[in-house]
Amino acid sequence: MAELLEKIHYNCPFCDEEHEISVFREKTKALVNNTPVEYEEIYYYCPIEEDKFVPKEILNQNLLAAKDSYRTLNGLLTSQEIKDIRNSYGLSQKEFANMLGWGDVTIQRYEKKSIQDETYDQKIREVKDNPKLALDELEKHKEKFDQARYEEIREFIKELVKTKSIKYLNKEIIESIYIDHQEESEYNGYKLLDLEKVENMIAFFAQYSSRLYKVKLMKLLWYADALFFKKYGVGMSGLVYKRLPLGAVPKAHEEILKYAQSSINIIEEYFDEKIAYKILPKVDVDLSKFTIEEISVLQTVLEKFDKMGSREISDYMHEELAYQKTARDEVIPYSLAREIRDF
Repeated sequence: MAELLEKIHYNCPFCDEEHEISVFREKTKALVNNTPVEYEEIYYYCPIEEDKFVPKEILNQNLLAAKDSYRTLNGLLTSQEIKDIRNSYGLSQKEFANMLGWGDVTIQRYEKKSIQDETYDQKIREVKDNPKLALDELEKHKEKFDQARYEEIREFIKELVKTKSIKYLNKEIIESIYIDHQEESEYNGYKLLDLEKVENMIAFFAQYSSRLYKVKLMKLLWYADALFFKKYGVGMSGLVYKRLPLGAVPKAHEEILKYAQSSINIIEEYFDEKIAYKILPKVDVDLSKFTIEEISVLQTVLEKFDKMGSREISDYMHEELAYQKTARDEVIPYSLAREIRDF
């Protein structure tokens, strides 16, 4: 079924005059590289002629959407993901291509129309996760840059190396801890670990919670995953939670917090000779990284627990059957999430 996006004034090719046009979005199918794909097509509709048309700029957008659907189907980076990786290094399309030793317009083609092969895709993925590799690539191809711009890019990437290398190393540690959870099961909510989603969830709670400490954050993550599982039959993050004295805690939680430190600040505070770790936002959370359903669940969890302190939310969780039916240090199965109390 077509979804009405907006109504605009546009020079209609049917009527040869400007009047109100309806803009629709509708799921459709196409063949890309002889592979059937489903994607969302945008078209304009003339109410006078009762017919639809697609302007050239929208046609290009639709073609890119179809190709991105093919990319996703085949495990390749989408055009927007390539653009996001390039922007993370502060590079133009030409500069990014030159840094990787490719032709000047290679990245421009991948962001606009062409589908990259697996070799090129893998190289882009590698520099996304490892700025040290990007620095090595820049050094190998520095003759493609003038000296001033080369030095500017080099200094920028060196700063990324300092921050992202820690993140990369923690990712390796986390993935090694989750080595026994590489298949979907009731222990990961039938979802493989998605560290980007985890970081975005942490950033969400850091930004919108009025007071957030480490202990409370762990419970908010569990309740978000548990409620999402209860509603949709799958976890949100792929995190695996253990039953500890203060409640549910994700496996590798310390490494996960270090992994998320590009999005949050962790401040030590002292209360009665005890240390508490306050979580503060470092950047604004990108809500586009969530589905509508995910945002709804996150907001519901926050509204329920925001006014509770760490001890209160821990005590509240102790009353959950998911906690009571799991022994200490054991993984809490998501099947028990169906029994959490209604909010």
